[in-house]
Amino acid sequence: MQRQRVIIRTIGVATAVALAATACGPQKTESAGSSSAAPSSPTAGATPEASPSTDDKAASPSASASASASASPSASPSPSVKQIMANGDESEQVRELQARLKQLKLMTVAPTGFYGSKTTAAVKSFQSKNGLDATGGVDEKTWKKIQSASKKPTADELRPPTTIEVAAPDPRCMTGRVMCISKESRTLAWMIDGKVVSTMDVRFGSENTPTREGVFNVGWKAKDWTSTIYHTPMPYAMFFSGGQAVHYSADFAARGYNGASHGCVNVRDKGKLSKLFDEVKVGDKVVVYW
Repeated sequence: MQRQRVIIRTIGVATAVALAATACGPQKTESAGSSSAAPSSPTAGATPEASPSTDDKAASPSASASASASASPSASPSPSVKQIMANGDESEQVRELQARLKQLKLMTVAPTGFYGSKTTAAVKSFQSKNGLDATGGVDEKTWKKIQSASKKPTADELRPPTTIEVAAPDPRCMTGRVMCISKESRTLAWMIDGKVVSTMDVRFGSENTPTREGVFNVGWKAKDWTSTIYHTPMPYAMFFSGGQAVHYSADFAARGYNGASHGCVNVRDKGKLSKLFDEVKVGDKVVVYW
């Protein structure tokens, strides 16, 4: 009887440990009775450096096996293809890259610091013309080639004082009355039936308070408005998604892209926005896209 209690207690502890290990991992649909979860956890925990992707991927049996064989030369990736910058990155180095690509006539929009589709296409073009692998990402070899083919950007090249060149309109902007807002070029184009009427620089929310993307409509307008949450002025506000609106920002006018909004689309040219405010009607379309 005593031996039976010990066996039951041991099984209970083992089950609790297995459940705890499963709960601590990434959310993934898995059988609660799986016996593979418990033994694989100590292996993954013992050698975290063997699998850098374990933060977002559950370890598979094959991954555990390859981790134990990490001493094999064939298991380590080639360091020659390590990318310095790639699609999705955002940094001052990306801004410099974009300024250099603009010098080389491979980009037309002003530097934004965000590595998006236009930057990827420009890098691919440079790589193709210079006998490099056209990956669209910048490795050390590509970066050195770009640096040698261009000069160090000036402050005005990195952050042009004039209005940013408008991006190619999203297809959803080509019909009707639309505020066509590009996150990549950081521009707003007021368009009517596919024709650009006016353009202006814009700024968006931060990573913690992002500006929503998609197709919306202007729900209501307020020439003089103060945020009820942040208690900051929002002149010429045109609301398109809940509390998010296109509006003038004195902070954007003063600090430029050194700051960010709480999710709204900030405009720094008060004169242009004042005119746009008079032209835009409730119900007009708003398209926010990358």
